[in-house]
Amino acid sequence: MSKNVRVRFAPSPTGPLHIGGVRTALFNYLFAKKHNGTFVLRIEDTDQNRFVEGAEKYIIDSLNWCNIPYDEGPGKEGTCGPYKQSERKHLYKKYADELIESGNAYYAFDTPEALDLHRKDHESKGKTFIYNWHNREKLSNSLSLTAQEVKTKLEAGDEYVIRFKSPQDETLHLKDIIRGNIKIDTNILDDKVLFKSDGMPTYHLANIVDDHLMDISHVIRGEEWLPSLALHIQLYTAFGWEAPEFAHLPLILKPTGKGKLSKRDGDKLGFPVFPLEYTSPEGEVSKGYKEEGYFAEAVLNFLAFLGWNPGTEQELFDLDGLVKAFELERVNKAGARFDPDKIKWFNHHYMQEQNDEAIAEEFQKQHQELATIDVNYIALVVGLVKERATFISDLWELSSYFFVAPTSYDEKASKKAFKEDTKDLMLQLVDVISNNLDFEVDTLQTEIKGWITDNNISFGKIMMPLRLALVGALQGPDVFEIMYMIGKQETLQRIDKVIATL
Repeated sequence: MSKNVRVRFAPSPTGPLHIGGVRTALFNYLFAKKHNGTFVLRIEDTDQNRFVEGAEKYIIDSLNWCNIPYDEGPGKEGTCGPYKQSERKHLYKKYADELIESGNAYYAFDTPEALDLHRKDHESKGKTFIYNWHNREKLSNSLSLTAQEVKTKLEAGDEYVIRFKSPQDETLHLKDIIRGNIKIDTNILDDKVLFKSDGMPTYHLANIVDDHLMDISHVIRGEEWLPSLALHIQLYTAFGWEAPEFAHLPLILKPTGKGKLSKRDGDKLGFPVFPLEYTSPEGEVSKGYKEEGYFAEAVLNFLAFLGWNPGTEQELFDLDGLVKAFELERVNKAGARFDPDKIKWFNHHYMQEQNDEAIAEEFQKQHQELATIDVNYIALVVGLVKERATFISDLWELSSYFFVAPTSYDEKASKKAFKEDTKDLMLQLVDVISNNLDFEVDTLQTEIKGWITDNNISFGKIMMPLRLALVGALQGPDVFEIMYMIGKQETLQRIDKVIATL
């Protein structure tokens, strides 16, 4: 790639960062790292009416938790700052004026009430009102008014907007890395507002100016911005600037495959759509992947496959692997269905990859019962049971008997394990265990299995009630591992208790 790769993720701080936004950030990050480029975070906060306190911090915390940190942005100043649009607003008026001077934009003084009347008039005739070439010279703007009238209005402080002058009877030929070549008839485009008399630019102008000034080489963003591509390319042309390359990512669809994934889908079906837990200014709490027990690696691996595939059967990738494999050309046009079960599958895999000591520390924090237990012992337990766990929160149910003796016994298992001769056999087993001086896994296995074989006893007649005594159910890892872990005295006490109870 000949030019320096610089990409940006440009969210608005209007609330929590949706999982779709994280996917956009991830694809930008992967592309930047693949080409030894720079990943920029820009906060697009020009819409002060929708600004939410704490949202910017939430965005940064989310990117850091996901392990996709930015190279330049708020708090990591590079040469193209500041990285918040509200701190750059002094820049935009100059560029809006340039467009007016070059004849690519014009002042429009129409009041909202006047525009509403035009809209209703069109609707009554079965038409759609579009502010563009076919009616702009009949409306209140610097194309229909004299230079003196415009000057008078501006000096009087009349409210205005600056609109882009979209051309008539032209065909735009646009290129998108993911979607290929696109043709647009300019006659269907409206004259978008670029700047308002309150001194604030709209998204369209600020976005183009900032991308140019920040040397952005590739704009990788969601499909919802595809309708803006025609205007953005025309703005680059109007300024005489080289446009970046564009790639519009597919939508993330609901689990049913119909419609865009929303927060309500997560609430209804019980899965998060935000990376971190979020409390709104009104006090409403939304679930986060981190707090629900997902590993960041699992979330990233899952998100990478929402709209992209490596062209092989491989599904499990760490971040370095994703960087090496990622190609924008392998991103699909079609929407990607969000599958809550698939992300659990990824989490189960990454659970197995985690260090047992790290899981043990987190497990201990989650359960008061483990507060006084040596974390090294907990780590050994984790190693024995984690293959059946998807989340750390699953571990207590899978392993509680390593820490506390069962207080009841599974009814179905009890009927299966306890027969008429079981009590006698269990009392004999107590003698075998009591006489076993070396209480190690291999010794226990050799001694107990040897005794069973020598006495012609069916293995099930011993192993089932023994497991029931130790666990309270017919589940769990190797019986001899459990015995070794809980120790000789505890093992004998549990066998005595199951004999007395059943």
